[in-house]
Amino acid sequence: MQNIIEINGIKLYAYHGCLKEEAIIGGNYIVDVFIKTNFTKASKTDNLDQTIDYVLVNNIVKEEMAIRSKLIEHVGQRIYDRMLTKFDAIISLQVKIRKLSPPINGDVDEVSISIG
Repeated sequence: MQNIIEINGIKLYAYHGCLKEEAIIGGNYIVDVFIKTNFTKASKTDNLDQTIDYVLVNNIVKEEMAIRSKLIEHVGQRIYDRMLTKFDAIISLQVKIRKLSPPINGDVDEVSISIG
């Protein structure tokens, strides 16, 4: 059986971007994580060890987002790789990073990348 866990709207302030100013000023980001797994045992036993711990997912996202990168593609790949390494129970994974109000010389709400 396949089940889905979504951790949506992880709000962070980080310092990613190619511009020098972005390394100093930073910006707002939202990360969403979509995990296919099998949590049938957890649903029957009420045992956290039988599923993916949301706290650990959130911590991985926060830790990787705290490491500066020029590209959100790079940060997204680090989050994706680390999740696959940490959780054997992942069947498939998608990580989405949204950069709010990007400095791209236009009226743009956000840019985003998705990996997975």
